[in-house]
Amino acid sequence: MDIIAHLGPFSLYDALALAFVVLTWLATGWLSEHPPASRPSVSLLMEDYRRDWMHAFVTRQPRIFDATVIESLRQGTAFFASASLIAIGGGLAMIGNVGSVTDLTGALSVEANPSAVPLKVLLVVAFLSNALLKFVWSNRLFGYCSVMMAAVPNDPDHSHAYARAAQAAEINITAARSFNRGLRSIYFALAALGWLLGPIGLALATLAAGTVLMRREFASHSRAVILQRPPD
Repeated sequence: MDIIAHLGPFSLYDALALAFVVLTWLATGWLSEHPPASRPSVSLLMEDYRRDWMHAFVTRQPRIFDATVIESLRQGTAFFASASLIAIGGGLAMIGNVGSVTDLTGALSVEANPSAVPLKVLLVVAFLSNALLKFVWSNRLFGYCSVMMAAVPNDPDHSHAYARAAQAAEINITAARSFNRGLRSIYFALAALGWLLGPIGLALATLAAGTVLMRREFASHSRAVILQRPPD
């Protein structure tokens, strides 16, 4: 009973649901980046394609196509960073206008403690803030990658050509990993909105987000296509 008393406006079920969303977020990220050897994830499979890309880049002339792809990747990270920043502003506005949120939950026949609503929205803002930081870092890493690609000698027979390309590939992979982490945070920010409907809403939304992420990493049609390799 003392533990429950220290939870303030939250119930024990709220604490369990909060622990569930954090653990699910961490678990899905770890499984995506460290999948079983017998069943690699889409994220891991794409790392090999990125290495193949940088290997083929050495002999491609001209290299305008590769520069265009890198620029499109940077634009994608910039778009999501901007969207996350706008969403964070919206979340902070919700915290400052608790009345409209409680009116919404009341219209959905959900009992909401007004003092708990800002803290629930703060969870959404926390996920969005993490996403923003990941997208910003990913954008910078893709910039590093473009510079390293430019440093690859034009002569494929140069002693540094493939070594430089391999370095660029690893930076490219790191940038993509950061981008994927940002996307996962966006998924769980949406799931965190379920907390406004109570702990059961948060648990169900978390389960849905985790299921979608795992299906896309391990059981999607796109994964089956990525696994296909041309015959030798």
